[in-house]
Amino acid sequence: MRAKNILLSRLEEIVAELKLDWPEKVQIEPPKDKKFGDLAINIAMTLSRQSGLPPRETASILARRLQEKEPALANVEIAGPGFLNLTYADAFWQDTVRIILESGGDYGKSDVGRGRKTQVEFVSANPTGPLHIGHGRGAAIGDTLARLLRFAGYDVQTEYYINDAGKQMRLLGLSVRLRVLELAGRPVDWPKDWYKGAYIKDLAAEMLKNWPDLPDRPEAEALDFCFEYAQDRIMQGIKKDLADFRVAHDRWFSERTLVADGSVDKTFARLKQSGHIFEHEGALWFKTATMGDDLDRVLRKSDGYLTYFASDIAYHANKYDRGFDLVVDVWGADHHGYIPRMRAAIASLGRAQEDFEVVLVQLVNLLDNGKQIAMSTRQGQFETLADVLTEVGTDAARFMFLSRKSDSPLNFDLNLVKQRTLDNPVYYVQYAHARIHAILRRAAEKNIKLAKDNSGEFSGYLVEGRELSLLRKADDFPEVVASAAMNLAPHHISFYLMELARELHAYYASVQVLNARDANMAAARLDLLRAVAHVLKNGLELLGVNAPENM
Repeated sequence: MRAKNILLSRLEEIVAELKLDWPEKVQIEPPKDKKFGDLAINIAMTLSRQSGLPPRETASILARRLQEKEPALANVEIAGPGFLNLTYADAFWQDTVRIILESGGDYGKSDVGRGRKTQVEFVSANPTGPLHIGHGRGAAIGDTLARLLRFAGYDVQTEYYINDAGKQMRLLGLSVRLRVLELAGRPVDWPKDWYKGAYIKDLAAEMLKNWPDLPDRPEAEALDFCFEYAQDRIMQGIKKDLADFRVAHDRWFSERTLVADGSVDKTFARLKQSGHIFEHEGALWFKTATMGDDLDRVLRKSDGYLTYFASDIAYHANKYDRGFDLVVDVWGADHHGYIPRMRAAIASLGRAQEDFEVVLVQLVNLLDNGKQIAMSTRQGQFETLADVLTEVGTDAARFMFLSRKSDSPLNFDLNLVKQRTLDNPVYYVQYAHARIHAILRRAAEKNIKLAKDNSGEFSGYLVEGRELSLLRKADDFPEVVASAAMNLAPHHISFYLMELARELHAYYASVQVLNARDANMAAARLDLLRAVAHVLKNGLELLGVNAPENM
């Protein structure tokens, strides 16, 4: 927010000139009532102890110096016990148009990340079946986080961790093997837990068609073959679904490589040397209870099998060994209890707490006309991400997944998302962008000229209340982006776009653009709309959503 940054810069100069230290807990925010100005700040009250003066006297000194130093300020008033209420001149807000039009696709970019090397790992679903709608929410959040972080100056790499080791993967191979035998007319003894989805039967049919001898192969050989084939085909489907969803991963990391290249044993050696692991009753344990977890955790069972936790520690050690300064994991909300033990593991690897972040993603309740659809991967009762994209499209799905805070449950109503009405959030925002371009096309048809050279010099124009509200909201965008990136909160962008679209629709309903009182006013308002369109497009692109010019 340019208005806030200018204010901070001037106040820092003034505080230094007064030979005072910058105080803690300085708050700058728009006042609740717009009649009190554009921004309110409590700095005089936080400085009064240092200055030795009452807050209102301190505020008086600051107000006088602010008005001397910053010509963009139209007014500085002292309110209550010492608040400063500041109002910027109309020309300051009008200049926002020029800044946005000159910046174009870069408007909102920042360097708050300072090139910090960051890895975002997300989706990472076990390749035991197609991606479902819950995975879709995690995919949209992870991909948007990566886009946001890059836009805010972080050096980002995205990664998918392929859980291709362990019991669930062997169960996948067994499930396909049993379906092969069933299709071949052989007797089958079905286990209690197995994957029952139709995709398992499809995979088995493919294999039986290509390898008719499969039912007669030795059991161990057949199980391994079914496991490898099924995993490969499912991963192909996952990669296609993510590509269709505009989600990109820079790297696909196999869990099995951690064991194959000795990474797990090397990590155990590091932990043992630092005194963080011990043996008990034939098992290998990690002392997580002394590092924030509620109890110690097993790394290797007494039967020799590794736990998921062991692989996860080795995997995160590998991440830091690759040079990442910040590791961000996007997990399902059911992994909440796993966070303390992973934080303990990260600390045991010698990393600071701020080097590891977890973004939790709550469940998605899939609805159809308000009625919930049951989903279960194991039972084969689920709505795949591919089916949802076919039903509502990528734009609508991504926006809806990002329309709530990630750790809040999300009701995804297929019927609502398909509606082309202003009750549909994604339609509401996209229509704002399309509406602007429709106005610009009509302006061209009527030969209405835009402001010369995108100058944004609108003296006497763009001074009405709704115009200034649009300009203030557009000025907020860089701060919203930076905050969303630093707080790993992509929903801030969708919330902001809804607010900006609301301002645009209200402006359109109340102000004449093409039929303005003179050509200069029409040109100024058209440039304002062009600037708003840039902001809408930049925000939608961060969400991975198209900004259509026609609807």
